Amino acid sequence: MKPVTRLFTLSALLFSLPLLARPMVEIRTNRGVMVAELYSDKAPNTVRNFLQYVGEGFYSQTTFHRVIPGFMIQGGGLTASMEPKATHAPIASESNNGLKNQLGTLAMARSHDPDSATSQFFINLSDNKHLNYYKPTPDYMGYTVFGKLVKGGDVAEALSKQTTQTIGDFTDVPVEAITIEAIVRLPDSPDAPVASKPTSKKPARKRSK
Repeated sequence: MKPVTRLFTLSALLFSLPLLARPMVEIRTNRGVMVAELYSDKAPNTVRNFLQYVGEGFYSQTTFHRVIPGFMIQGGGLTASMEPKATHAPIASESNNGLKNQLGTLAMARSHDPDSATSQFFINLSDNKHLNYYKPTPDYMGYTVFGKLVKGGDVAEALSKQTTQTIGDFTDVPVEAITIEAIVRLPDSPDAPVASKPTSKKPARKRSK
């Protein structure tokens, strides 16, 4: 009976331990703050790629350069002057991870090539079923969902309602720039960098549709 008792005790201890938290990031803009939970268990490579850019401070002074009410807001690759920032190599799609492009989720922007995502992402402002994975062909691969807002949904909604303009090949560009002052990772483990106060497209357009 003693071995059984020890096994039961160990099992009870393991089940009582808290689950490891998913990474959390704070998206600080000149028009408000949003907080997102990242699904590292469902889209590990995408989250790793995103956090690499976060850790490098890449997103500071980029913009949400495309905003469409009831659809999405897209950013993370262009400056206020619509200049693309140099990025790392594209990553493979993880769109077939079971996650859907639902209201409040974060997904990677890309070109027609499913494996072309770099730094740009978008926040869904509705349940965009046409952006989901359906089958393994370019036209139906969908867009990789890798996180979801847990705070600031009202901010995202407000950002989408800004007056827009067309600049060159870019449409739905806010007349007044929506600047990402910083994206910082919030502490979720002993080795996670602590959020600090903010300081102060790739050439081919990445679209989410």
